[in-house]
Amino acid sequence: MSQQGAVLQSYNNELIKCIEDLCSKRDELHQQILQEEEEKQKIQNDLRILTERLAQVNEGLAHKISTRNEYDRTIAECEMAYRKILESSQTLLHVLKKETSTLKDKTAPPGGTSTVSNPKHPHANTT
Repeated sequence: MSQQGAVLQSYNNELIKCIEDLCSKRDELHQQILQEEEEKQKIQNDLRILTERLAQVNEGLAHKISTRNEYDRTIAECEMAYRKILESSQTLLHVLKKETSTLKDKTAPPGGTSTVSNPKHPHANTT
């Protein structure tokens, strides 16, 4: 019977050792779980902060794009108005030159004689 008691004691010791090993492995796994849960919380917090920042950047970007589009429209309108002014100025200059030429022709003495030489005016004659 003492031999059976020794065998039972050996089995008991082995069972206790196996249970302790399992508990040790469980504790290690539990520590890993706690670390990963902590990392998960940190990542979720970082993600929340980044999501908020992304929303702010998107809002600012949308505002700036809208403002740039307004600049583009204003510039285009000003350039078009400036082109019209240039065209009008060119037309006015052409009309003014034509009228000036006509007035000079009307003020020239009859018969094509003049006592004043004007090399810029083709109709003026010298005597």
